[in-house]
Formats: sequence, structure tokens, C-alpha cells
Amino acid sequence: MTVPSSHAATCPNCGAPVRFLWAQAVQTTCAYCRSLLVRRDLDLERIGLQADFPVTGSPIQIGTEGKWRGLSFVVVGRITYAWDRGRWNEWHCLLNDGRSAWLSDAQLEYAMSVATSPGGNMPALADIRVGQTYYWGDIGYTVTNVLEASYLGTEGELPFTTTDKRRCTFVDLQNNDGGMATIDGTEFPSLLYTGEFVSFDDLALKYLREFEGW
Repeated sequence: MTVPSSHAATCPNCGAPVRFLWAQAVQTTCAYCRSLLVRRDLDLERIGLQADFPVTGSPIQIGTEGKWRGLSFVVVGRITYAWDRGRWNEWHCLLNDGRSAWLSDAQLEYAMSVATSPGGNMPALADIRVGQTYYWGDIGYTVTNVLEASYLGTEGELPFTTTDKRRCTFVDLQNNDGGMATIDGTEFPSLLYTGEFVSFDDLALKYLREFEGW
């Protein structure tokens, strides 16, 4: 995969080198001291310390590469969420056309999505109910779940800061053609992501985490 040249910086806490693969990254985590770092113009500011959080059982890791919709991508960051039925990972991916995408990884179910303009007002979270159908770009999506989640932790490069986000509302939608959408209530107005469910093999992943016994 061809990615933009990396951008180097120095951790303000421990002095270790911090390398950005994605020029637009807003937040990252120092791999050495686990400081949470946010970009302020050309400088990095330490805003906290990333506590240890449960090790993922996923084979995906930062640096994993794959393909989606004819584009190659590299995983550059991760957010792990918890909700009342468990936890899941959202892997932040850099597509080779420069866009950002998200690979949702929940108990061996995978979906890829990108930020999408709704072309109008987003529905109010308080009004959304399971079974309702919404249309974006003439494509219908039906609500399958409305859930409250909390942040367990982050690593790598992200397009926003997570320090002010503790709990958040997500709305899951899908259709009969394998399409999916997510309404992300961490911002106001809510953000919309659309994409599709994918299989592990569809993604043609490489540079995966190896587990004992593989």
C-alpha cells in the first residue's frame, strides 16, 4: 500500500519519537509511556495517560493492511467500546485515496464505513426507535439497535480527541442488501457513517496479530 510520508514528532512527556502515518491525525498515544497526545498546531500536548484496557482477541492490529471497495488501507488507530452485552473495536483506517474509514470488529462480525453527509437534518436521537427506516442517498436503512456505550480505551491515530467522551449513544441500521449505517451521537448534530458488512476474507488482511497455536 502507498501511504503519505510519515510525520515525526516528539512525546512531550518522555521524549520518545512519535510518528504519524496520517497527516490529519488529531490524537495519538505514545507507544512508550502511553501518554494521550493531541496536536496543537505543530506541537503535541499531553492531555492524560491511557490506562491499560483489556487486550483484544482480534487478529487485527495497528499496521494491519487490507482492501475494501478496490482501495487499499492501513489500520492506524483503535477505539474500544463497552456496552451491556460486551465490547467491540472500531479500527481507524487510512484509505489510499487519503480518506478515513472505520472497520468495526465485534465478535468476528465486520463492517467497513466512512463518514457520509446526510444531505439534510439528522433525526433527533430521542426520537429514534427500532424498526424505523431512514433514507440517505435514496438508500433505505432500518434501525436494528439503539445502544449506550462507554470508552474503554484508545491507541494510535484518531481524527478527533476522546478526552471529553465518556458515554455515547449509537444507532445501528442495516438493509437487505448488506448495507449498514451508524448514527454516532458523540457529536451534535449526530454524525452519519455508511458502508457495508464484510467478511474477514473479503478484506484480504495481512500483517495480522499472531496468536499462540496459529
